[in-house]
Amino acid sequence: MPRFARDAQDRRILALALPALGTLAAEPLYVLADTAIVGHLGTTPLAGLALAASVLLLVTAGCNFLAYATTQRLAHHRGGGHDSKAAAVGVQALWLCALLGVPIAVAVAACAEPLVWLLGGRGDVLDVATTYLRISAVGLPFVLVALAGQGVLRGMEDLRTPLVIVVIANVVNIGLEVVAVYLLDLGIAGSAWSTVAVQVLAAGAFGLAVRPHLAAAESRRPDREELAPFLTAGRHLAMRVAAVLLVITGTTFVAARIDDATLAAHQIAATMFSLLALMTDAFAIPAQTLVAAALGAGDADGATAIGRRVLRLAVIAATALGVLLAVGAWPLAHVFTSDPAVVSRATVALALLALAQPAAGVAMSLDGVLIGAADYRFLGAAAGLSALAFVPLALTTLAVPTLGIVGVWAAVNVWMLFRASLNHRRFRSGAWTATAAAPAPVRS
Repeated sequence: MPRFARDAQDRRILALALPALGTLAAEPLYVLADTAIVGHLGTTPLAGLALAASVLLLVTAGCNFLAYATTQRLAHHRGGGHDSKAAAVGVQALWLCALLGVPIAVAVAACAEPLVWLLGGRGDVLDVATTYLRISAVGLPFVLVALAGQGVLRGMEDLRTPLVIVVIANVVNIGLEVVAVYLLDLGIAGSAWSTVAVQVLAAGAFGLAVRPHLAAAESRRPDREELAPFLTAGRHLAMRVAAVLLVITGTTFVAARIDDATLAAHQIAATMFSLLALMTDAFAIPAQTLVAAALGAGDADGATAIGRRVLRLAVIAATALGVLLAVGAWPLAHVFTSDPAVVSRATVALALLALAQPAAGVAMSLDGVLIGAADYRFLGAAAGLSALAFVPLALTTLAVPTLGIVGVWAAVNVWMLFRASLNHRRFRSGAWTATAAAPAPVRS
């Protein structure tokens, strides 16, 4: 590929990656603001929020396939010049939000108390968490609409509109929470209802934003055959989510059984891991859209070229982040704590996290490429195998606690290296370009 073409492609990828990063970063910032507001109510409300938020995170993570599958299928049809089929994908995605969202909301509300109890909620914490979770369940169907809406807009290469909606929603949410929690004295229930109100408004905004893109659809009715590919994608991507949650939960489980200083240091490193993952994952979103569009146009070579450029940019960015983290590990640890024992452990954990960044760039960017190719079966299987690679060293650290924070984060590094290796091997094989060659057609 000529240099000027590569530069144009890089600019196109970065033009999509930057707003994607803003949209991804808005969610943890929202959680941070929510935690700060509720935290001033006391320890019990904050503990209840933590438990309820864990359940909500699991539900929304499991429903992320709505965004991924919608992006892939819509961009694939658009790349092939089939505007009516692309629009029909968006219509079916919204129907799926209704078909799944309401039952999920009812199930979460009905099972709120036992779910929180299983996570360790007792006494007043159990009551507070149950209240927050039952109220929050009302907003889940609207969260699904927002996910589908993001999928539609990503598929149309419009990542600025989701950024605007998410940022405005977060600002409005903070304002409503301050009024409900402090001025109206509604406590944690006020926090939950404020969030639900904003979720309804955001879903409405996404509905208005995607409406022009769905106008070409020939039918507005639900179609069982057209809903099936979403569910297939969801099944395989659920394995991917489960594997990631296994590793994240497993590291905390191991660290908690070493000592308090190790657990505290692990939390610092885990926070940085989440932040760096968002930055790297920003390259996966344009990869989904651009690869799907290229394959929809029958251009496998073009899809491969896009994959190479996304991989290159992601690895450069991740490596740079790793260098910055390695240099700043010790002062960064002091930002979070003044305890010398925690600082020393956190510095080691952050250094190990820095070493993993090039592999993270490979793994996460190629996740986006393979999602763009609808290579969901491979992604599910690879996620499971990668999680298994994490287990031996994690168990060894449990058996030999003197390995401490080094054992915990070395296990994470092995997981990331294995994940990157599997994804890179699949990408180099070229087999992934055939998986999206003929997606299920939309009937006219």
